[in-house]
Amino acid sequence: MRASRLLSILTTLQARGQVTAQALADEAGVSLRTIYRDMDALSAAGIPVYSERGAEGGYRLLDGYRVRLNGLSPREAETLFLGGLAGPAADLGLGAVMAAAQLKLQAALPQELRASAERMQARFHLDTPSWFGEADRPVHLQSVADAVWNQTRLQIRYQSWKAEKIRVVEPLGVVLKGGAWYLAGAVDGSVRTYRVSRIRELAVLDQRFERPADFDLAAYWNEATQRLDADLHPNLATLRVSPWGETLLMAASSPYVKSRMVFSETTDADGWKHVTVPVGSSRHAAYELLRLGPDAEVLDPPELRATIRALVDGLGRRYDPNEESVEPDRRR
Repeated sequence: MRASRLLSILTTLQARGQVTAQALADEAGVSLRTIYRDMDALSAAGIPVYSERGAEGGYRLLDGYRVRLNGLSPREAETLFLGGLAGPAADLGLGAVMAAAQLKLQAALPQELRASAERMQARFHLDTPSWFGEADRPVHLQSVADAVWNQTRLQIRYQSWKAEKIRVVEPLGVVLKGGAWYLAGAVDGSVRTYRVSRIRELAVLDQRFERPADFDLAAYWNEATQRLDADLHPNLATLRVSPWGETLLMAASSPYVKSRMVFSETTDADGWKHVTVPVGSSRHAAYELLRLGPDAEVLDPPELRATIRALVDGLGRRYDPNEESVEPDRRR
């Protein structure tokens, strides 16, 4: 544990320059006295680390000193190569940069660690898009990423589900979710999410902005996705499902919906279960649940049953060779 902590201290000092003893203790989860002992141990080992006293003091490495990579464990070296997603990096315009960085990292590793990293690359591949879906390659992605990095405002013409809008956005971060790229941007002080592929036009404004010091992209994204799921599934439906219907329902549902399903502990005479499921509007829920075919029956609410019955009747008439083609009722 101590060897790992000493290496972590070295890489932290190399990355940040001057760091206080308290900050090192907080990150390592140890006491100040332990950090002082660690610094004495590093100095005794010949590491050029020195301290500066005062309110703005701290520890730092001698200028020009670099930590060699032979302190990495085999697992750590493997993980460095597993984390690189070539496709998304290329989408951001960083494909060549990532390849060059990996080559340099590989060359810097000792021979035994190099073999582990090469084995990781050969045996594991990360494919971010969902099944039967293609990855987004938005036209404006690189411009968005540059604006995020440079803290430059954007003017976008955005096509939402309901309407086309023009917005001036302060870009705070980009997220890759299920093969699609999203922009988290502040508009009038409120952070909103935009799918980058729906940006029809983009202009980089000659206006810089201050990124909020307390903005946490990962925390925002987690909260935003949970809120979206809740907004999309504000209602509850009670179903009766066969064993195969239960399997289909679980496979077709989002993690949010699955985590909130409540199944009956017993089965009826046909071996079917009752289950309560979060759903959206009657029409949206009807289309979702019709995927289960005859292996599910909606028991409640009555308006959802009526919507499904109307859709099924319409399908019956459309596929009946004795009936004239009819247009479905889209008013619900």
